[in-house]
Amino acid sequence: MAYTSLKSAPKPFDQHKRLILVQVAAVAAIVLLLFTEPFLTEGSDGHEYMELAGFILVLACFLGRLWSILYVGGRKNGELIVSGPFSVTQNPLYFFSTVGAVGIGLMFGSVLAAAFLGAVSFFVFRFTARKEAEFLLGKFGAAYTAYAERTPRFWPNPALYTDQDEWSFSTRALKSTFYDGLYFLALFPLIETVEHFRLSGVLPTLFTVY
Repeated sequence: MAYTSLKSAPKPFDQHKRLILVQVAAVAAIVLLLFTEPFLTEGSDGHEYMELAGFILVLACFLGRLWSILYVGGRKNGELIVSGPFSVTQNPLYFFSTVGAVGIGLMFGSVLAAAFLGAVSFFVFRFTARKEAEFLLGKFGAAYTAYAERTPRFWPNPALYTDQDEWSFSTRALKSTFYDGLYFLALFPLIETVEHFRLSGVLPTLFTVY
């Protein structure tokens, strides 16, 4: 289900600020990856289990973002989408991205890295979601108010799930989201490569991260 509005509304939130913060966090994560080692010995059962858990979360992020973009792709800010993943949380794309950020930290083998990346993502997306909520309220009024009252802002509530029989989606938006998601998946072989170079003594280890 979707609602449209023809009345004037404030401009959507400028996403550049969010992107800058996310990029800064990504750079910090890369530095952490290159010059530190996880507390759990690489190759140990504990490390491998943590890597597997991280990969599962990153895969969930990838699939969840694709699922979400099927509903909102090409229609964001033009319609109020309230079905599918948007029926259980107002911001499924932000939720799944945060799940992916936690997964990246776990793939590195560090609970601290997972907590850091997850926290940064959560607070950045929480701020963005609040700004977007102000825009949607101004554009859709009572329809958005009713939707916001029954739907969590961030953490999903599966019991609220509803769907619709038919919907249209943007193949362009789906393709763009697919390629964006590949960056998450590409981190797994990247982390494995860095681990190999570190164990070989090519990369120095400055400190250990728990």
